[in-house]
Amino acid sequence: MRLIIISFIALIALGLSEGMLGVAWPGIKRYFGLPIDALGIIIVFGTCGYMLSSFLNGMLIRIFGIGGLLSLSCAISAFSLLIYAKTDEWSIFLIFAMIGGFGAGGIDASINTYIAKCCSGRMMQWLHAGFGVGITLGPVIMTLGISLTSYWESGYLLVSALIIFLSFIFFMTKNMWVDFSAKNTKYYQPKSEASILVTLKSRPTQLSMLTFFLYGGVELCLGFWAYSLLTESRGVSQTVAGLITSSYWGMFTAGRIIAGLYAKKINDWKLIYSSIFLALLGIGLLITNSGEVISIMGIGITGFAIAPIFPGLVSNTERRVGQIHHTNAIGLQMAASAFGIAIIPSFAGILAKIYSLEVIPLYLLSAILLMFLVFAFLHFESRKIVKAYQKN
Repeated sequence: MRLIIISFIALIALGLSEGMLGVAWPGIKRYFGLPIDALGIIIVFGTCGYMLSSFLNGMLIRIFGIGGLLSLSCAISAFSLLIYAKTDEWSIFLIFAMIGGFGAGGIDASINTYIAKCCSGRMMQWLHAGFGVGITLGPVIMTLGISLTSYWESGYLLVSALIIFLSFIFFMTKNMWVDFSAKNTKYYQPKSEASILVTLKSRPTQLSMLTFFLYGGVELCLGFWAYSLLTESRGVSQTVAGLITSSYWGMFTAGRIIAGLYAKKINDWKLIYSSIFLALLGIGLLITNSGEVISIMGIGITGFAIAPIFPGLVSNTERRVGQIHHTNAIGLQMAASAFGIAIIPSFAGILAKIYSLEVIPLYLLSAILLMFLVFAFLHFESRKIVKAYQKN
């Protein structure tokens, strides 16, 4: 239970650092004398670092252990946030955006690996609700920091101190982060795990990565573009649109908390299918463009619906890919999700520029439908793995 509480706090901290950037950006832009679209450069650099550490997560866990890797990743993340607040060079800022992304990827993938192996699907849902809490509080902390000190750096300094404290806690508990899955799993126990190249050649792993790619993009795409869609295309006031966009993440967090309550009553497969169908309903309401209330309902339902998918997919990893690929697959899935976050919202912007912002709901509908088809095929493939294990 102590480790679960620490993990929950770590994901809140991870959400805090991600949620602060949007509020800090105007100050960063002025400080370095940058154009408004330079925000995308930070996101790309951070995503590259995140993907690299997620991709190598299985190997890094074997080298440092879960506790050791978490301690190191937190130290890297905290130091990067400190450099954000202290550097006068834009190039240094970008380098540490990548390094900070590497640390964040290590935290995310390592905790997901541990919780997936040692805890229930309910705990996985609640754990990821912690990230929702963090990404909701991050803008509040940065706003308070700016209002009290007039400097955007203050928010990063505060969260840096929190994360370095977490690094110390992970270091002190590193020997407690053992793998209990060998006595808990209902499938056969391989003597060793596959190499990352062998895992990459596995079709269920490839399909899982594609599912995570699509999910990561859908989750952030609506979060990024809802405000612009409502204000620039549908005539909603900026204040109301801002509240609706914030409520998207609030409904997102609520979705994970509620999913945790029902995780023992419904298996991961059914939960994910139900979430996808409900998300299609929400996007359908948004597409109709039948007024402000319907738009609000569509965004809220979609945020609530998609929330359980990511934790459900992580919990479901071993049943999809097999235990021999489990640790590697979780890291690869995290990397694929980060790639989707970088690509899918960016492509939405290109489509909106060519056509209009109203193309974004249709684009999201297409992405969710594709995710459903890939997941359904993955479900079919995973049944073969389960049957093979049962024979052994």
